[in-house]
Amino acid sequence: MAAPDQGADSDPNFDADEGLEGGEASRTKMSDLLSASSPAAPVAPAPPALNLKTLPPAWNVAGHEAEVFCVRFSADNTLLAAGLGNGQVKVYQAQTGRLAYQLTTSDKNLPSTCMRFRPASAATKTRNVLLTASADGCVQHWHVTSGKCLHTIEEKDNQIFAIDYKADGSKFATAGKDYTVRIYDEATKSRVADLSSGFGKKHAGHSNRVFSLRFHPTDDNVLLSAGWDNTIQMWDLRTEGSVRSIFGPHICGDSVDISGNDIVSGSWRPTEQLQLWDYRSGELIANVPWQDAGEPCLLYAAQFSRSGTLIAAGGSGSNEVRLFSRSSLEPVGAVKLTKGAYSVDFSADSNMLAIAAGDQSARVVAVA
Repeated sequence: MAAPDQGADSDPNFDADEGLEGGEASRTKMSDLLSASSPAAPVAPAPPALNLKTLPPAWNVAGHEAEVFCVRFSADNTLLAAGLGNGQVKVYQAQTGRLAYQLTTSDKNLPSTCMRFRPASAATKTRNVLLTASADGCVQHWHVTSGKCLHTIEEKDNQIFAIDYKADGSKFATAGKDYTVRIYDEATKSRVADLSSGFGKKHAGHSNRVFSLRFHPTDDNVLLSAGWDNTIQMWDLRTEGSVRSIFGPHICGDSVDISGNDIVSGSWRPTEQLQLWDYRSGELIANVPWQDAGEPCLLYAAQFSRSGTLIAAGGSGSNEVRLFSRSSLEPVGAVKLTKGAYSVDFSADSNMLAIAAGDQSARVVAVA
């Protein structure tokens, strides 16, 4: 995701190159938000009132040394990893919030931008492996329980903002500053494909930074990517090309997900920020209404629950996370924050929702 500034009411982003030269990460705001208008689409019925139920807290760990950029549950719901703006990863007991392990992903004090636990179905005996990405261009495999870094991949001159695993754990993808989506083999850690546009390429690709990646949960050959260029690209790994593009969403964080034939996108903009798309046609299904009491919410995060019945989304501006029913598209709960929400993640049983926020906290709320 885009590395947040202290101000949660702007689109915070950074350039790690400047930070490396100066010895400390330099953070700058995005001055020119790309304006993207999406096609006309049905709008779900607006809720009758803004008195949304506050989602009950399970636990909240505040006072981290830096803002919390990303959160991720382990597949067995026992651990929650939280990536910080100073390169640290704190791993908590998911049920209690007790600190269990701590990792340092960057010795340059640069943000830990995204992470994924390796799927339990991966063909390996080693469990509790966490894949982390950071703004210094490094991707690392960590054995959480021993605290050991198992492998490091350095993408030179790149800043990595997004990673994801295939459902079977056999491959993983990275993307970020240089517009290119890279596919790696999990067993050998070797790069097997570069997905991009440009001279000599037959397919479309990204023309700006990429902030979200999502492998299709049931089709091994499909990968979704999205970012600042106002597109979602659907890649076929067999041809190594984009076979379909969705135009409109302005993605600045881990805010694209797919469930069944529906794609959800969360855009960093004041209107039409939460949208549903048809995976098969690329057409817009609905603009999910975000009824504002005042300041609008500009989204950094959006995700389907693992059960497929809920949608969570959050961001800056109004500094909140909302929970929506997937069937009615009406809000069913909310969490108000003092600063922006940068990442959300549902537990595997869909009973808990983790939130990373600019108030230097990692929190879990109950949703069932």
